[in-house]
Amino acid sequence: QIQLHESGGGSVQAGGSLRLSCSASGYTDSSICIGWLRQAPGKPREIVASIYSRARPYYADSVKGRFTISQPNVQNTVYMEMNSLKPEDTAMYYCAARRWVCRGLKATDFIYWGQGIQVTVSS
Repeated sequence: QIQLHESGGGSVQAGGSLRLSCSASGYTDSSICIGWLRQAPGKPREIVASIYSRARPYYADSVKGRFTISQPNVQNTVYMEMNSLKPEDTAMYYCAARRWVCRGLKATDFIYWGQGIQVTVSS
């Protein structure tokens, strides 16, 4: 059973930075796609970024050039560095995972989920 635990959220002013961490456990292979998703009040959950083994990470258009997802060790923590934060980035952020497929996904395609962590950006 894959387990995920997020940390690093909080409140920041517009233009600031935060780094989210997703501690992943319960697997030993490299077939895991890990994504960061977010959900703002009244909006559907969306995929922000995802990473899979050595493939090029995926980013939503709204965060390209501002967010960076990384996984220094394939069996360890996934990070998301968030820079130039905007009020519209305010949401509950979730770390999620699934096996094998990591492109063309919908939020509901992820199988394993963390509990979520709040990110609030004030103007």
